[in-house]
Amino acid sequence: MSSLRAVFLDFDGTLAEGGVVPPAHVEAVRRARGRARVLLCTGRSKAMLGQIWPIGFDGLVASAGGYVEVDGQVLLDRRFPSPLAARTVEVLDAHQVAYLLEAPDKVLGPPGVIGRIAQRLERGGIDPGALLPGLGVQESGELRSASFAKVSCYDSPVPLERLVTEIGAGVATIESSLPGGAHDGGEIYLPDIHKSLGADLAARAMGVPPCEIMAVGDGMNDLELLEFAGLGVAIEGSDPRLRAVAQRLAPPPGRNGLATLFAELGLTDTAAPEC
Repeated sequence: MSSLRAVFLDFDGTLAEGGVVPPAHVEAVRRARGRARVLLCTGRSKAMLGQIWPIGFDGLVASAGGYVEVDGQVLLDRRFPSPLAARTVEVLDAHQVAYLLEAPDKVLGPPGVIGRIAQRLERGGIDPGALLPGLGVQESGELRSASFAKVSCYDSPVPLERLVTEIGAGVATIESSLPGGAHDGGEIYLPDIHKSLGADLAARAMGVPPCEIMAVGDGMNDLELLEFAGLGVAIEGSDPRLRAVAQRLAPPPGRNGLATLFAELGLTDTAAPEC
């Protein structure tokens, strides 16, 4: 029997592929909840997870650590300070970047952004029809007063490092995990926020020490999370820097990797609860 008491799962590239969760992963999550607490730990905002939440989770670390919820109780909701948010939007608009402003309650973007993101996803071999509808994007022509926790850039004419420099102090960037997206996409976020901080807050609320936690991820924004957990698992084919800090590997969603991993660790020995 596994000694793990909590599992933190990345979403894109770990639980799901192209926004689609394999049926075997749905079953694995539901069965594992009979052995441990299972939480989503994703760069996505809560507003992007409406179609995913019914799978059944004990908590959520969203916005790459900026939002934390356990058993329905919100423990953290961190957002860009208003002046920094306005400056960020100003710079993004000046360079005609295709971007999304992600908050727990909504996802906003400039006019035409849905079409531009769809084209970018197609170039990366991702079906936009499977991914975009679940994001619930609202287009708006005035975003400088918007409140948000993180920015996702999908099609930038200039390097994100230049955008961050122009925005000024208080933001950082990380490359996109989309296929071929490293040169024109990525995330802009508050540098003192990352997934492991959110996971630590959730773990403390549940009374679970890091040594009894497993974290699974495939992107560079999972690096600190895998270092935090007693058992860090990287998805096969992920960045070598991520694999270097992991204790083991798991197959990707296309090969039902979480189902295999959970079975090997004895997390799915019980029947799935009704949801």
